Amino acid sequence: MLSPAIEDLLRTLAPQVLGALVRRYGNLDTAEDAVQDALLAAATQWPAEGIPANQRNWLITVAARRLTDFLRAEQARRRREDQVARWTLPEDWLAPAADRQPADADDTLILLFLCCHPALSPASQIALALRAVGGLTTAEIARAFLVPEETMTRRISRAKQAIRESGLPFAMPPAAERAERLRVVLHVLYLIFNEGYASTAGTELQRVDLALEGIRLARLVHALLPDEPEVSGLLALMLLTDARRPARTGPTGELIPMAEQDRRTWDGGAITEGVALIRGTLPQGPVGPYQLQAAIAAVHDQAPSAEETDWRQILMLYELLLEVSDTPVVALNHAVALAMVEGPRAGLERLDTLEAAGRLPADHHVPAVRAHLLESAGEREAARTAYLASADLARNMAQQRYLRAKAARLGN
Repeated sequence: MLSPAIEDLLRTLAPQVLGALVRRYGNLDTAEDAVQDALLAAATQWPAEGIPANQRNWLITVAARRLTDFLRAEQARRRREDQVARWTLPEDWLAPAADRQPADADDTLILLFLCCHPALSPASQIALALRAVGGLTTAEIARAFLVPEETMTRRISRAKQAIRESGLPFAMPPAAERAERLRVVLHVLYLIFNEGYASTAGTELQRVDLALEGIRLARLVHALLPDEPEVSGLLALMLLTDARRPARTGPTGELIPMAEQDRRTWDGGAITEGVALIRGTLPQGPVGPYQLQAAIAAVHDQAPSAEETDWRQILMLYELLLEVSDTPVVALNHAVALAMVEGPRAGLERLDTLEAAGRLPADHHVPAVRAHLLESAGEREAARTAYLASADLARNMAQQRYLRAKAARLGN
């Protein structure tokens, strides 16, 4: 049984090791298999023999040997032994060299931009990056995309093949092309963080390792593009949202809504950093969706209590957000903010309008919001029914338990 510390370490190192192998060999599909073998070897050996001093280089060395074996076997099968030398691993390949990055360099960011290659469809870009960089399993990605696992397996395989056939070098793209890929890169990081902060399925509400990996990758992009407002906005949004993590669950992992959280346990350092980022980027020019979401998160985080939250300012920010990103989730959150300012009936009326127009997300959040507003309006039985409907749609067990508990209390 792996300890949580080793499991978290391996999850963090996996994309770095994969990036190093792809840099050296240029074969994403085979490199991923080799990395999985190296992770399995570490999971078997480290608990018994101890964790090596340089875990990353240990994994790279083992994975490179596996990859060399794979490639030699493939070359032998094709009877092209004369090319084996091209794949032989030099003894000193981990040492710094003029034509490659040092061994301790983190290639994760390059791997992320590679996954967002323009030859791929946006859906394939996101799926591949979530697999290669975010560390999600194919089954988890399939659930996020609401498609069968077999479909997602084929999609990811085609994406890897397209990158392999493109002949694209493993390097950061030129500035102009980098700008084109940045929107997808940021969306991928947003999805990785969100899956960590509020898992779509499973027994736990949060996957802290994924949320922290999203923040780490966002910091890398921000270091590369410090003057890009939406990069700063996304990093600020992650920090301000993750700051509430310590208060989101109780002793047994139960969900605690924001209004009931102990704000004294929120991460003040993350809030300070996030607020500074968003204050520094908002005056720079056109405001994008990540900046606006970060501004909303900042209003929540700076409120001394739930009762003192400036919902009028939040409503105004959601109205601005609707102008630049009129998505179903934003429309639903706008309805919540409207209800907080004008009362639950106004929120319910907005929900009805959005539902009639087919503009609401098809998940458990809609009946959950409706249940909360109905409860606030005093319609206990209708609220109980809506809570149960939401619980039936939720795929995360912590969310299911919370919603069923809300329904049960209304039934008394």
